[in-house]
Amino acid sequence: MSEQREEERGVVWAVLIGVVLLAIGLAVGMGLYRTGKSVAPAAASSAANANANAGGTAAGGAAGAPANTAAMTSGEVGDGAAIRVENGVVKFYFASGSAELAAGAAEALGEVVKGVAAGKKAVISGFHDVTGDPVRNEELAKQRALAVRDALAALGIGEDKIDLRKPAVTTASGSNAEARRVEVHLE
Repeated sequence: MSEQREEERGVVWAVLIGVVLLAIGLAVGMGLYRTGKSVAPAAASSAANANANAGGTAAGGAAGAPANTAAMTSGEVGDGAAIRVENGVVKFYFASGSAELAAGAAEALGEVVKGVAAGKKAVISGFHDVTGDPVRNEELAKQRALAVRDALAALGIGEDKIDLRKPAVTTASGSNAEARRVEVHLE
């Protein structure tokens, strides 16, 4: 009889531990939901939120890419990482102080990849806002442009088919969030 009682206690403890873990998971999940945080590895990047807000070091836009969950098609740009496709130009927006691409970069660059396969060249241009240290902005802009170049390379585009161009004016107009961008287009 004592063996049966020990077994029952083990089951009770296992159920109790399961309920506690479920409650903790639910509480954490609700907390993340309410703060709008994502746990997805591609979307979770909290780089130092320094005053440097740059966008890349090249020129241009890209062929129309399909919309995806991270793509934005209209409205105001927020302060986080995002992707918008406008008139054949793929625009990557970055969080302040970060060079991490928004989730969905591969999907957004789909039409660019097709265009390069058809013999065109991908041109990457970067812009930054006017806040913070200009030297830090230039370096962060370069890192962002290189992140977009690396995304294209990961999709099979050779460096000979990618042109990094620093625009004559790297500080873009609009809000700071809109200014922190890298654009890709086909030539």
